[in-house]
Amino acid sequence: MPLPLLWKKIISFGRHSEILGVDYLKSIGYRVVASGYQAKNGEVDIVAWDGSVLAFIEVKARRNDDPPEDAVGPGKQRRVIRAAKHYMSRYRLNESPYRFDILAVTVLPGSQPSFRLLRDAYKDV
Repeated sequence: MPLPLLWKKIISFGRHSEILGVDYLKSIGYRVVASGYQAKNGEVDIVAWDGSVLAFIEVKARRNDDPPEDAVGPGKQRRVIRAAKHYMSRYRLNESPYRFDILAVTVLPGSQPSFRLLRDAYKDV
């Protein structure tokens, strides 16, 4: 079995979408510093610098026309915010400007993935 097909069997659709998301973000100038960052009460899919702004990015993917970003509700936002605060504290970045982005990935059968980046998608509450 060719290696690309083997990878699709080993990793989940969500994780594969995160990997694609990292490549996409790099292609538009983000400097990715962490992927799958986990804290006690939350997780951030991707942590990256967009210029001088630290972006905490939630990747949501769908295999249909439903907007992936609709799946990032208040509960998910709180978990990302908690993990982001942990990350900033751990690396002493509390004075750095930051924001929360959503990377919506749509993968329709027979098509290349499409990406829609929603910058500053929600606020720290």
